[in-house]
Amino acid sequence: MSEPNISGRAAIAGLGATEFSKNSGRTELRLAMEATLAALADAGIDPSEVEGFSSYTMDKVPEYEIARLLGAKNVKFFSQIPHGGGAACAPVLHAAMAVATGVAKTVVVFRAMNERSWYRFGTGSYGFGNTPIFENVNYGWYMPHGFHTPAAWVAMFARRYMHTYGATSEDFGRVAVAVRDFAATNPAAFFYQKPITLADHQASKWIAEPLHLLDCCQESDGAVAMVITSSERARDMKQKPVIIKAASQGITEGQQSMTSFFREDITDLPEMGVVAKELYAQSGLTPEDFQTAVIYDHFTPFVMTQLEEFGFCKRGEAKEFVRAGMHARGGKLPINTHGGQLGEAYIHGFNGVAEGVRQVRGTAVNQVAGVHNVLVTAGTGVPTSGLILGAA
Repeated sequence: MSEPNISGRAAIAGLGATEFSKNSGRTELRLAMEATLAALADAGIDPSEVEGFSSYTMDKVPEYEIARLLGAKNVKFFSQIPHGGGAACAPVLHAAMAVATGVAKTVVVFRAMNERSWYRFGTGSYGFGNTPIFENVNYGWYMPHGFHTPAAWVAMFARRYMHTYGATSEDFGRVAVAVRDFAATNPAAFFYQKPITLADHQASKWIAEPLHLLDCCQESDGAVAMVITSSERARDMKQKPVIIKAASQGITEGQQSMTSFFREDITDLPEMGVVAKELYAQSGLTPEDFQTAVIYDHFTPFVMTQLEEFGFCKRGEAKEFVRAGMHARGGKLPINTHGGQLGEAYIHGFNGVAEGVRQVRGTAVNQVAGVHNVLVTAGTGVPTSGLILGAA
């Protein structure tokens, strides 16, 4: 008897998004509804047919309120995934499992945030002392020593990676320059028509050495939603079905949330390695089978490490990969063709999943030729997730 596998059993049938801005002027609930209604219209599905929802624990929009406003009649499944950007691909995984097992026929996945105009994740002021739950107490061992922000936490890993493998700040800059090049030709991107040079990157201010400002993602307002249903049903809908060929989450030994500093080696991302192994096993694909990828780019150093975890280059050789421009426009594996979180918007990675959908559909602004398979990854430094999307 073969092992159960969700590969190929569910598909993304609808996609919707709001504009991305620094001040949406609407509530997060309003943004979520706009994106959800757009996704349902894109698929040609009546809102009353929705039977499930999945989002992030950090999303402040409750699924029951979306269900009420949609007029959903019988909601049979709902889930929320923790760990911030590490959740980016997991709502699609949960929805695919619900569809594949018959728990729900139609599931909406969404992320809505006013992360620039209402609140900011990267300020270093979190009120941890007033909420002594486990994770906050854990951060109490780091914050007195200056580890207040995501940039500071990632800088620790980046410095060790540079020391071990000879990567440079310029290599990180090459990641930033390439994604901003894509953003510059994407009208939906905040940095549309605003490319940068490597000199611009190097001249940008230090945030937490070795990270410059242009190594760090944006803060954004906006929402993205998708509709997941069975692959068979999706074939008869309005849009080209985007098949979920593989989906996984990953935690591994020594895992903490952004502070896994006590592992024997902090130059890699083993939790993403767990995800990579599972995605390849489910799909039967290899690194050579991808035409493009959406690599979570909250900070540029972790883009390079992810390329290594997925086998696009050997350990420590991502610097050669980016120096050769293999990640850029016209390269062997162009990544983040929407501009990424560095250039388009930071919707906790869900706008990256949307770009994967567009690439498979053939409707991306910076469309890569002949796309059959797209890798999408989620946030790193935390328990994480990933997807492989592809054509039927």
